[in-house]
Amino acid sequence: MTQFVGRVREALRGNRRVDPDALLGRLESVRGFLDAADGHLPSERLVPAHTLVERATGRLALSRDHTLVALAGATGSGKSSLFNALAHMRLSPVGVRRPTTGQAFACVWGAADDAGRLLDWVGVLPRNRFARESALDGDDEAALRGLVLLDLPDFDSVEASHRVEVDRLLGLVDLIVWVVDPQKYADRVVHDAYLREFHRHKDVTVVVLNQADRLSSADLPKVLSDLRRLLDEDGLPGVPVLATAAVQDAAMVELRRTLERTVAERQAALRRLNSDVDTALVGLDDLVGQPAPDDVDRATARGLADALAGVAGVPAVADATERAYRHRAGSATGWPLVKGWRKLRPDPLRRLHLQTPAVVGTELAPADGATPTPAATSLPDPTAAQRAALGIALRDVTDNTAGDLPEEWRVAVGDATKSRLGDVPDALDKAVAGTELGVERKRAWWRLVGLLQWLFTLVAVAGLGWLVAGYIVRALGLPRFDYPMVGEVPMPTLGLLGGLAAGLLLALLVKPFIRWGARRARRRAEARMRESVAEVGREHVIDPVRLVLRDYATARDAYAAAGPPR
Repeated sequence: MTQFVGRVREALRGNRRVDPDALLGRLESVRGFLDAADGHLPSERLVPAHTLVERATGRLALSRDHTLVALAGATGSGKSSLFNALAHMRLSPVGVRRPTTGQAFACVWGAADDAGRLLDWVGVLPRNRFARESALDGDDEAALRGLVLLDLPDFDSVEASHRVEVDRLLGLVDLIVWVVDPQKYADRVVHDAYLREFHRHKDVTVVVLNQADRLSSADLPKVLSDLRRLLDEDGLPGVPVLATAAVQDAAMVELRRTLERTVAERQAALRRLNSDVDTALVGLDDLVGQPAPDDVDRATARGLADALAGVAGVPAVADATERAYRHRAGSATGWPLVKGWRKLRPDPLRRLHLQTPAVVGTELAPADGATPTPAATSLPDPTAAQRAALGIALRDVTDNTAGDLPEEWRVAVGDATKSRLGDVPDALDKAVAGTELGVERKRAWWRLVGLLQWLFTLVAVAGLGWLVAGYIVRALGLPRFDYPMVGEVPMPTLGLLGGLAAGLLLALLVKPFIRWGARRARRRAEARMRESVAEVGREHVIDPVRLVLRDYATARDAYAAAGPPR
């Protein structure tokens, strides 16, 4: 027995002290993780951590001068008898019929009113609360002053509500004393469903082999050794294991000393919450992985912009811009006599109903005050291939950005790429329609060529008129006059033919410049539209992804700040 007691003391001395400020820092880090992860990760993955923060906040707001200890055990383990023996009073009902009660009983060493808020938080009914100390005790119970001892219902009760109550209380108490008996100490229920689940709470775990008086002096060490083996398998090496007998005061000494030491240290609540943080962090471990990239890489963003440009009809508008430039330049620099014929041909851009720069960013508001709607364009609907290309680009954003992140965060990034996809068609329509294409303004050289064409046309018309006038004079028999000659050619004829030839030659000479200008206008318009479309991609796809990446980095830093679980 002396050797066994030494092991108990060694285990207790090994319990580390928990600094309250450090614990508060860990809890704040867990809260920071949850703030960053909420809305991105499945809520069921975060429930344990949310529960921890809520419970820890409640417990730390209550008395640290009280230590909440629970006696937990199976039917027939003598748990209630042990409770009464520690209190030296018959407080909890003891009986052979099961279940005896589904309610917890509390014994407070000290004034019961001082622990009232704590017991309210735990949920112990007022009629089940008892004060242990009295004036007759003197200082006999002073070493346990501050202890709040709970007698829990049987965790293997046939009543499901009793088991639920036990599970609830086990999540709230500071220290758990597991009470087993020689007949059922190896029962799978207590080991698989409870002890093994509390392997991260060994700092606040004590195991009691009750009814040890039923074992012989030869059998007791063997049973204790086998119990120790089972606890090691449960992941609870080094936890105190005590032998007790509720009917023998001498057999209660070590358990009482353990409780006195726990009360004196005022560390049980901190150790329990610290272990709870460890457990919560283990549950969050697979939600944290490699560092996230700072942003979507340029190649991926460019691929997204290209796909959006295809869906937005940028190639069609760019082609229409080139043709519109040729149409307008030809009208401005061509023969004035054929301008009317050109006007009969529709302008390629006008057919798309794109907004002009004067109305870019404006909307027509209905007179009745209804929500204004932007003018719609006549751009062709995207083809199946263009839609497929956009889907591939969105997957590339997810794969290239979140490839090394945990699966849940990959899903969050994928959801972010599509979170505003419903707004993209209208945004693309506005972006393309609102882009300054650069073909509305007439070029100065167009005007110069146009003036020359008018001049050549006037020369040709003057020559033609002069010739017609001569023919009329001759036809009417009027006095004949001779045309001025330029060499062998009459000046009117030269004016007519020269004007026509000069106009035709000028039109032929400016055609290469028109083609070059049209291609240049196409490139400039396409670049401007692509920039507008890329801005839509940044706002509707990349910005939501950046938010997820930023929150992941915040959650990862918070997890690291909380410290690795033991």
